[in-house]
This record gives sequence, structure tokens and C-alpha cells, in this order.
Amino acid sequence: MTISTAVALVLALLSTTITNLAYLREHEAAAALPVLSMRRPVRSLQLLIGDRSWLLGFAMETAGFLLYAAALALASLALVQSIGAGGIGVLAYVSARVSGRQLSRRELGGVIVSGLGLLALGVSLVGGSGEGRSGSTVTILVWLGTSGAVALFVLVIGRAVLGAAVAAGVAGGIFFSIGDIATKVATQGGARIGFVLLLILGYTLGTILLQLGYQAGGALTVAGLATLLTNALPIAAGTIVLAEPVPSGAFGALRVLAFAAVTAGAFLLARPETRAANAER
Repeated sequence: MTISTAVALVLALLSTTITNLAYLREHEAAAALPVLSMRRPVRSLQLLIGDRSWLLGFAMETAGFLLYAAALALASLALVQSIGAGGIGVLAYVSARVSGRQLSRRELGGVIVSGLGLLALGVSLVGGSGEGRSGSTVTILVWLGTSGAVALFVLVIGRAVLGAAVAAGVAGGIFFSIGDIATKVATQGGARIGFVLLLILGYTLGTILLQLGYQAGGALTVAGLATLLTNALPIAAGTIVLAEPVPSGAFGALRVLAFAAVTAGAFLLARPETRAANAER
């Protein structure tokens, strides 16, 4: 493992910890505000900005993003995102402490699986961690466009089936994944700096949807689902779209297992048992 990769992993770990703590603070603040609505964006924005607690959470989230961007400039997208997926354990633990409840078996299992996945990832780094290629601009745009279409479908059609909180978490997570992938592409420089526009669009829509979701459901449900998709989709994009290499042999198999473990752990934590979700409200 190179020094730059090691620094990237530390930055990614700090980023995901700060970001998930920010989600909890934003949830607590947004849940206490009058009803937010995308039909009244100016009024909703005024309510959020006027709340000091929410502003502090947003500042923390911004700091987490800057650390994330720095990590992406030093390591592959899939590698950095796998660390981010493991960070949902922080969200689960702190949310349980704040709400005064114990983690359910499912949630505890998610924390353990995520931890084992991160451990396996660390071991697999002995086999290398290449950056891959820049990827085709057209392919990247198709991936991002398809992701946006799916997010809109969930909001328009899936809301009635999934519920407001889950729909907001899913769509918000997809938009955040657009922002994450655009961030990685933008760090490649040159004409790809233009992806900053998609970066801003993805993160703005993702942030708005999370605030709406926070008023309809618990932090672990909304932010957990968002975190799951925010990490799973870029991990897939890193391998499929950006052709980031996986080590061969045993280390390669361990790397794939690690990615699967952190994603599975995030899934377990993102969909807590019903009574656990209700306890957060």
C-alpha cells in the first residue's frame, strides 16, 4: 500500500465519521422544524438556515465532503467508497445512544459485517490498489443520467408504495451517488472540471431530499438508506465505468468479498426492524 493510499483511507474514515454525525444533527434539527416542502423552497430554506443546530450539521457535512474530495484525489473511487459504507456503523451506534435504545440484532449484525468488511479490505490492500482509467465521458454521463431518472421515478411513482421517508432516503442516496461520482471525475482535471456542475446538482438535491425525509422518518432509516446507495452505486461505477482494477488471485477475491461485506452491512443497518425505526421517531 502506497503512502498516498494510506492518507486517502485516513481522510475517507474521517470524512464518513463527520458526515454521519452531521446527518444525525441535521435529522434532529429538521424533525423539530415546521413542515418543509419542495413546493415552497424559499420558505423551507429560510427555516433551515435560521436554525443554528441545522447549520452546524450542514457545516460538518461540508467539512466531510472536502475530506472526501481530498481522498478521491489520492485513491480509487471504489476504495474510498468502501470506507464510507463502513461509516454507517457510526450512524447506527450514535443514533441508538441519542434515542436511548439498544441496537437490534439486525443492526448489530450490520455493524459487525461492516467491520469485518473493512478489515478484509485492509488486508486486500497488500495486493495493490490501482486507480484505473479515466473512463468514457459518454458512458459516465449515461450512468449519471440513468441514476437521476431512477431517483425521479422513486420520488414520483415509488413514494406511494415505499412511503415518504424511504422514498426520500432512496432518491436522496442516488442523487448523492451522482455527486460522488462527479466529484471523482472532476478531480481528473482538464475539461472534466465541468462535472462540478453535476456535483453541485447531485449534492443539492440529495441534501434537500434528506431534510424532507427526516421529517417523515428516523435518522437511521433515511440516512441509512441514503448511505447504502451513496456507497454501493459509486463502488459499482468505479469498477464498471472507470475500470478500476481489482487485484488478482487471493487478494482480488478478498477485495471483492470486502466490498460485498461493507455493502451488506450497510443494507442491514439501512433497513432496521420496524420497532427500532419507530423508536427513533
